[in-house]
Amino acid sequence: MKLILATNNQNKLREIREMLESTGVSVVSQSEAGISCEVEETGTTFAENAAIKAEVIWAMAAANGLHCYVLADDSGLSVDALNGEPGVYSHRWAGEHATDADRILKMLSAMKAVPDGERGAHFACNMCLIEPNGEKHHFEGRVQGEILHEARGTNGFGYDPVFGYGGRSFAELSAEEKNAVSHRHNALMQVLDYFRSIQ
Repeated sequence: MKLILATNNQNKLREIREMLESTGVSVVSQSEAGISCEVEETGTTFAENAAIKAEVIWAMAAANGLHCYVLADDSGLSVDALNGEPGVYSHRWAGEHATDADRILKMLSAMKAVPDGERGAHFACNMCLIEPNGEKHHFEGRVQGEILHEARGTNGFGYDPVFGYGGRSFAELSAEEKNAVSHRHNALMQVLDYFRSIQ
């Protein structure tokens, strides 16, 4: 089974390939499928953004004669003490051209005065799967944790170094450990369950 992943994010591509490598699903990036574009995320929810990306890439693939599954995801970090921010704006929260380091610094600054016990947060991931016939499905995964007082670890990307889970940051987990519990994993397992249900 061939699946086009609607992203130019190499970290997402790597994670999803690692999680699907033993399932028989062949994952290709949009660029590997001959599709070159950056889809503008104009939605106000993770589900809207995932659908926007999936629909554009599915249409471009179909126009090129590629009738296969397309999967897009939108994900982000929501912090209780920040009224759910940065949420759907996680990537742009610290500015349009901010780096991961910029985003982490802004998060640590925003949470500086928040005491332990009030630092709850969760990562959410919404995946939109479009079948070759155009039928669309949504799957959402979450993982609950907390915002740490300092960045820890060198693995992962995005807000991983300040997201605490089980006594460690996401950036202190190995790729295998993170892939087994992450929001993206939780959503992707639902996608796999759907694939199994239609085989």
